[in-house]
Amino acid sequence: MKFSEGIQKSLPFGYLFLVVMGILKESVFYYQIGINILKYSTIMDILISPIATLTAHPVILIALLVIVVSSFAFPSYLSKQSNKNKKWALKMASLKEHENMSKEAIENHFTNMFVRFLAMMLLSFFVGIGMGEGMTLTKRIKENRLKYDYKLNYGDDSSDLVHLIGSNSMYYIYLAKGNKTIKISPVGSIKSIELINNKRLNN
Repeated sequence: MKFSEGIQKSLPFGYLFLVVMGILKESVFYYQIGINILKYSTIMDILISPIATLTAHPVILIALLVIVVSSFAFPSYLSKQSNKNKKWALKMASLKEHENMSKEAIENHFTNMFVRFLAMMLLSFFVGIGMGEGMTLTKRIKENRLKYDYKLNYGDDSSDLVHLIGSNSMYYIYLAKGNKTIKISPVGSIKSIELINNKRLNN
């Protein structure tokens, strides 16, 4: 299946799509706790949002790689079977009149199929993460099952044990222990942040 050139041309649009997916994921997540995260984000936060999502946990990165490989492998397999005139493959690839199509047209067809399939998978992936994480956080807040693994030290020498929901270049978003009110504090108001329960080091 020779559509590598078509895929290379799609890479800039691919990153733009990833940025949109990162924004969508963050928006879906924070919407469930009543926050419009775009109001508290800079352009740089938006541009790195997909990278931040993918590096948040190795499982997420591995899952994305599986999605990309699967999205490439499926059209590639159909292409090979279509070249053998397998009727089921032609039907799945929507190539009813492939005999009258040029080789370039067929390659473009499978390139477009790969892009559409990958876009659908990524949309489901990012929205699913945002929805799932938001629902889990909301449930834990209501049931008072949050873990307060961080200590925020403020500029006035006061401090709070907190559950850190998220952060960006401008704000920390968190819940202080004993208070279900979500706080959004500018980074400049925080003197330091301590990870008091580091599972990686405590094991």
